[in-house]
Amino acid sequence: MRKHLLIIAIFTIATINTSHAQFNMDKILEAGTKLATAITLSDEQMNGYVKEYITKMDSTNSLCKDDSPYAIRLAKITKNIDDDAINIKVYDTADANAFACADGSIRVYAGLMDIMDDQEILGVVGHEIGHIKNKDSKKAFKTALLTSALRDGLGSVGGKVAQLSESQVGDIGEKLAHSKFSQRKEYRADEYGYKFLKAHNENPWAMVQAFRKLEQMIKEMGGDKSNAIQQLFSTHPNLSKRIKKMEKRAKRDGIKSPL
Repeated sequence: MRKHLLIIAIFTIATINTSHAQFNMDKILEAGTKLATAITLSDEQMNGYVKEYITKMDSTNSLCKDDSPYAIRLAKITKNIDDDAINIKVYDTADANAFACADGSIRVYAGLMDIMDDQEILGVVGHEIGHIKNKDSKKAFKTALLTSALRDGLGSVGGKVAQLSESQVGDIGEKLAHSKFSQRKEYRADEYGYKFLKAHNENPWAMVQAFRKLEQMIKEMGGDKSNAIQQLFSTHPNLSKRIKKMEKRAKRDGIKSPL
């Protein structure tokens, strides 16, 4: 089956390029080979790419030091998370955002912490952990890596992971930022966040409140598609429906809203 995929990929690339006067067959074959390599990445290779990606992201963004107010607050919020695989840090940027990588790395933006209380931040973290546990983050990263492999060629030599260039890191980050989880995946991550809050003796209504704040931000921005938060949630399934679903769940469980 994988050989068939490779043949189809090569044929597709060649077909696309026949409209040009010339095309480089070596590059076509190389792109097809790299695509097949991306498809057949082992977990070890995949983890290597993810680790390299998050390391470069941390080096190019303003990562808060451990003694910064944001880092101290986040450490306090997440102190009871008993999972060595989860690695949570803060980017000192005004964007209201958070993301998770397949290796367990979660990055929360300072702008998000500015508008949310501790329970709400913990709910967002729980949601992101849900994407990790449900393998959503891994699948999204592999898709971003695969499309970059087709364009630039990534691959591996002798089982060793090829080094990502700065442009490839940026390209993968762009694709991840605009990746769209299905409604089912988002509901599953919401459900995980809901249970995560309950497990930490926190009111799961915090999930509702966090998404209400994001929804309000989007409304205030109107049609400004250049804004990061607007771009982020334009690729997510209907936020209002997710809020209503969580509200119904909390009411069904007999948990009162703190508001």
